[in-house]
Amino acid sequence: MSGETKAGGAMARLEREFGYALFFARWLMAPFYVGLIVALGAILVVFARELFEDLAGLAGLKPEKAILMALSLIDLSLVGNLLLVVTYSGYENFVARIAVRDAADRPSWMGTIDFSGLKMKLIASIVAISAIALLKAYLEIEETGVDAPRLGWMIGVLLTFVVSGVLLALMDWINSRTEPHGSRGEGEPPDGR
Repeated sequence: MSGETKAGGAMARLEREFGYALFFARWLMAPFYVGLIVALGAILVVFARELFEDLAGLAGLKPEKAILMALSLIDLSLVGNLLLVVTYSGYENFVARIAVRDAADRPSWMGTIDFSGLKMKLIASIVAISAIALLKAYLEIEETGVDAPRLGWMIGVLLTFVVSGVLLALMDWINSRTEPHGSRGEGEPPDGR
């Protein structure tokens, strides 16, 4: 066996082993998803505390306060949903498929949300959460008075998220209309001539 063949074989083996190491590195993401589940538990505790405190004063609750209570609980549930979507989609897209005993228990969207879809769900959830925070601030104006700079910042942040979402959707749309890399033959001109 010549020196070049040995060197080529050693290089191929090194590339293969490096590829295996890179592929195994996806498991380094697993602790992040465990952390998101812990955060979901924390959101549940806050949700339960908020619900318990609000229900304790239910008899004397004014309609505006009831609306604020509902908005707070909706806000927390949206954050919880967002955590689940990011956890499940991220794990299935980047680590491994989640095996469930009964396929009927598996949500229909699991395994169908790619990275692009995950970005869109994330920005849509952030917009909804920001809109709820803005609505809560608006409803509290009668109680606390108008804090014009705070409301201005909240509107600006909400609009920034909306514009970001529109731009992300536009980029995804443009990306879906372009040819994937390597779809043309090598040396073939872009217009197919």
